[in-house]
Amino acid sequence: MSMNQSNNQIIKKNLLIICRGAGDLATGIIHRLHRAGHRVIALETDYPAAIRRQVSFCEAVYDGSAAVEGVTARLVPALADAETDTETYSGINDTPAAHIVSEKWDSSAIEAVLEAGEVPLLIDPKGESIALLKPDVVVDAIIAKKNLGTTINMAPLVIGVGPGFTAGQDVHLVIESMRGHNLARIITDGMAQPNTGVPGNIAGFTSERVIHAPAAGYIHDVRKIGDIVQKGDEIARIYPDKESYDNALSEYVPVNATITGIIRGLIREGYYFRKGFKIADIDPRESELTNCFTISDKARSIAGSVLEAVSAFEHGVKIY
Repeated sequence: MSMNQSNNQIIKKNLLIICRGAGDLATGIIHRLHRAGHRVIALETDYPAAIRRQVSFCEAVYDGSAAVEGVTARLVPALADAETDTETYSGINDTPAAHIVSEKWDSSAIEAVLEAGEVPLLIDPKGESIALLKPDVVVDAIIAKKNLGTTINMAPLVIGVGPGFTAGQDVHLVIESMRGHNLARIITDGMAQPNTGVPGNIAGFTSERVIHAPAAGYIHDVRKIGDIVQKGDEIARIYPDKESYDNALSEYVPVNATITGIIRGLIREGYYFRKGFKIADIDPRESELTNCFTISDKARSIAGSVLEAVSAFEHGVKIY
């Protein structure tokens, strides 16, 4: 099926799917759909805060592209406004403001990335490109624990991942994201389990393996993802401003490992956050180094259910 590009629309080959969010769980979904032959476009915020950065397509916002297990996501900037082309956004990061202030994208640039066998990534936290691109499927995998603006009329099939969505009201289907017996279950009526605030159990550790910022500020990473650390080791420092990095006399707040294990996730160098923000994740299984660089079992499970729902929709099988 084709669409008229003169109307700024994308040529459809198989289904066109938009995924809101490109963090580690969303990346698992995008990866699975892409590998299944679908044309997938990812939408992200201007300043993503992924912890598991090695397996998150959202890193393309900063680096221009991001590769995860053989699949590449590539940033497609919005059409620049002349007066904001060289400005930066909010003074916190280096993302060009023109990527954010413009509400339009060049469909030919998106099409070129798709034709190259890659995943276009747009900086579009409000999902404004959805009306422009007219996808067959929208998947909300922001994992915000609440609905950030996804509606059931955005596409013929709209899927919400995790709590915050109600199947049959703001989305057609909900995918359970809570670990346990019902993980990745397709919900056709109602909601996913509410967020408990307790991370999943890994080798007997839950809350202890996730590190939250002891202070507000900018992070300077002392260690890196994949490093083995002992409980109490310094893994990062929090400075009140970026200029303090190179000053040996600058005051900082240390961030120490809460358990012994492998640093599986660590927020990006220079990221600004408030006190209490999630900034790191330690896997107590020291033998599981490769897990830091591959899509998780949870992401793959959820991705499989999203693909099941998409395949049913594609073949006219009504499951809701």
